[in-house]
Amino acid sequence: MRYTTFGRNTGLRVSEYALGTANFGTLWGGGANREESRKIFERFAEAGGTFLDSADNYQVGESEKLLGEFLGADRDHFVIGTKFTLGAGRARISHTGNSRKNIRRSVEASLKRLGTDHIDLYWAHLPDSVTPLEEILGALDDLVRAGKILYAGLSNFPAWRVSRAATLAELRGLNRLVGAQFEYSLAERGADRELLPMAEALGLGTALWSPLGGGLLTGKYRQSRRGRLSDWDGQAIRVEDSEQRTEILDCVLAVAEETGASAGQVAMAWLRARAARSATTMVPVIGPRTVDQLEDYFGSLEVALDDAQFDRLEQAGAVRLGQPHELIAGHRDAALGRMSGQFVRPTTPVA
Repeated sequence: MRYTTFGRNTGLRVSEYALGTANFGTLWGGGANREESRKIFERFAEAGGTFLDSADNYQVGESEKLLGEFLGADRDHFVIGTKFTLGAGRARISHTGNSRKNIRRSVEASLKRLGTDHIDLYWAHLPDSVTPLEEILGALDDLVRAGKILYAGLSNFPAWRVSRAATLAELRGLNRLVGAQFEYSLAERGADRELLPMAEALGLGTALWSPLGGGLLTGKYRQSRRGRLSDWDGQAIRVEDSEQRTEILDCVLAVAEETGASAGQVAMAWLRARAARSATTMVPVIGPRTVDQLEDYFGSLEVALDDAQFDRLEQAGAVRLGQPHELIAGHRDAALGRMSGQFVRPTTPVA
């Protein structure tokens, strides 16, 4: 396992994979029981993993409880990330959302379940459509100053909201946002349009959930529609429902045959190679339900794609950027005085 800092704006050290713990517990009707969850945690730690991702609503709070139990006295070795917004237990009007009131309530509840006095990285899980960014930023800043959390980020927020929040924090002298979390894989690359370029330009670390497209990129849906997330009412599952996704899966399986790796390992190897080409940190959040699934993720750390294989996968999964990006690309040479071939661009994207 390799390590990196989470983005350019922090010295927070994290492992190159984060362990997603949505499968820790069974209160959603699916997941890993306590014994299997402990085995997954211990194997991840044994392999050098330090970055952990949870949320207050995962398994109705059971995920955080189990994680706190497993951390024990070695808590400070790990980077704990968890989220608020959706609440644990019944979704009551006062126990959900991104208001200052609910953020304060949520952090205290998560600290109790995790059995710790601080959270390393605290995320707003998603926009609630009613709370102003100024209120969210102010509440998170209060928590940093109180020592309840060390860093803050926004999960599943559109790029314009994240960039505005980062600017507001800077202008108002608030503790800056350090990261963005969103879905990203060969099967879902919408983040290439705005989110990833924004993160690269602003130096935000990125945590990428569902790096295997909910199981699609393992190839299992070729034999059965049931996957490891099927008992979550189909949430976060990507299925082979378009010509492009068929092309992506065909390409992944072809490269898997060439390399002797599994399809899932090839998809993860592409993501690691994509991260190596990025101007900021890209950390896949892996979500195994069994130790065997975790071992398959670890196997991807040994898979090296050659340039031709990377390019084939890159082309198969590419999305149209749309406007104004296509217009900009078409006029880039003219905007550089017809000298784009001789123009040395900044190594860090310009915000």
